[in-house]
Amino acid sequence: MAGADAGQWYWCMEHGRAEDAAGACAPAQRLGPYGSEEEAGHWKDRVEARNDRWEKEDREWEGEGEHGRRQP
Repeated sequence: MAGADAGQWYWCMEHGRAEDAAGACAPAQRLGPYGSEEEAGHWKDRVEARNDRWEKEDREWEGEGEHGRRQP
C-alpha cells in the first residue's frame, strides 16, 4: 500500500542528495517535499529565487529603490 508520501522527494541535508519518501532521513534533516527527484536536487535555486523576491518586496515596502536608496 502506498503511503501519503508516495511519489514525493526530499533533499537530505545530512547526505547532500535527493531521497524518495521511502528512504528519506528524519524530517529535521530534510527539505521538501518536492514533486520529483530533479526538483529536490534544485532546492537551492528555488530558495535563492524566493529569498531574492522577498528582499525586493521588503525594499519596495520600505520605500527603497533597487539600489537601497529611499525614494522621495
